[in-house]
Amino acid sequence: MSKLTHIDAKGRARMVDVSDKASTARAAVAAGFVRMNAETLALATSGQGKKGDVRAVAEIAGVMAAKKTSDLIPLCHPLALSKVEVAVEPAEGGMAVTARVKTTGPTGVEMEALTAVSVACLTIYDMLKAADKGMVIEAVRLLEKTGGKSGDWKRA
Repeated sequence: MSKLTHIDAKGRARMVDVSDKASTARAAVAAGFVRMNAETLALATSGQGKKGDVRAVAEIAGVMAAKKTSDLIPLCHPLALSKVEVAVEPAEGGMAVTARVKTTGPTGVEMEALTAVSVACLTIYDMLKAADKGMVIEAVRLLEKTGGKSGDWKRA
């Protein structure tokens, strides 16, 4: 296992010093899923929910969350994001969420993509919980990342 970068020699948490790292193009894609019953999915896609358009609100929430990642995850660096795209699509058994995030900087955007997906999924749950408290948020995961010293990675 590789050394954990957020732990110092004494075992204490620290923010990684990226001041000597080159700024390079970086991107990440993450995904998640909100499992729900067919009636709830129909309500979500109808645009007739009491709280408004579920897809549109969840997509905006995901974009906002990506921009606030360093406020939520203690050791994340604040980043100037150049692109955040969140898509919520109906799928068999629920709603699929995908986030694509880009920046040019000294550190990657995996956490921003994962945060965007997580908050979009939570927003879907919040908007539909009156209709279906049994929804399940699942499979939040990184699909791929590009750029940086560690290179490109893609889930098999």
